Amino acid sequence: MSKIIDYLTIMFDYLLKKIEASPIKTKPFTHIEIEDFFNSEDFKKIINSNQIKFDSFNNDSHLFESLLENGYKIIEFPGCIANRKEYIDWHQKKWKNIDLNPACESFGMALRLDKKDDAFISSVSDFFSSDLFIKTISEKLGIDASETYFDGGIQKYLDGYEISPHPDIRRKAITYMVNINPDHNSENLNHHTHYLEFKKEYEYLYSFWRNNIDIERCWVPWSWCKDIKIQNKNNSIVIFSPSDDTLHAVKANYNHLPNQRTQIYGNLWFKDIPNLSKKEWYQIDLVNDQVSTSLNASLLEKVISRIRKKKFSTKIKDKNIIKSKNKSAKYN
Repeated sequence: MSKIIDYLTIMFDYLLKKIEASPIKTKPFTHIEIEDFFNSEDFKKIINSNQIKFDSFNNDSHLFESLLENGYKIIEFPGCIANRKEYIDWHQKKWKNIDLNPACESFGMALRLDKKDDAFISSVSDFFSSDLFIKTISEKLGIDASETYFDGGIQKYLDGYEISPHPDIRRKAITYMVNINPDHNSENLNHHTHYLEFKKEYEYLYSFWRNNIDIERCWVPWSWCKDIKIQNKNNSIVIFSPSDDTLHAVKANYNHLPNQRTQIYGNLWFKDIPNLSKKEWYQIDLVNDQVSTSLNASLLEKVISRIRKKKFSTKIKDKNIIKSKNKSAKYN
């Protein structure tokens, strides 16, 4: 085992140094983002691997047959279903017949590379699950790695894959995503991760989640948020520790037959997190007065007061504008 670790350290030590030297960005939330993560030689090996890049498929059935034959397996994943036939039937017309989450309009499928026949791809995968990599990102973000466990791998996401804006659940300690798309035109395709902020009227949710740690964070509608940036650069990595403001989302709408959205993806999960109560977005929608009565009373009172005050001041402002216009019209 030590020989394998030494080998991976020598091969990918430059990646660890990039992470250690990378500044921590704060917009739209605390994260690390590095472009040109792999050197050009290593990145070419990855995207040209016969387990990453395939000839264009004829149809969805052909796609599944080839990916499964080449070491991929269908996995349970947020924003996705795991039934191959059900997905193919849906994808022919894209009519929404399965409700995975009321904040979403579609769903996709995720496949993880399970059997690695390519030696270099196997080394890449081993590196991202290694104690050395986990130690580096944990120390960078101030997480105690001993309190977590790892899950991740090389994944492909098919058309329709959607996770509406969300900050991630509380037991997730760190998440990272590396774009390794084999399509030379991938940066212009509509399948990338969006990083967002709440619109002004929904900013109360930052405080709500911060002050109600016994309530799980939830997915919210796209209309509640505004895009700050999109991680569309190939060979880029984003790493962050989920918090109350780490809003991100994906909605894939692209032709997956020529090439598929592909990432090195992983999470560290806290081992000991109690079960939390759940409130869906429509239960905490103060803007439209859809509120659960079991929310934190003092916070709820403050937030409602602020929103109603804002609505009232807007009405006064609108009335003044109308009066001004009427007065102007009277003397014209």
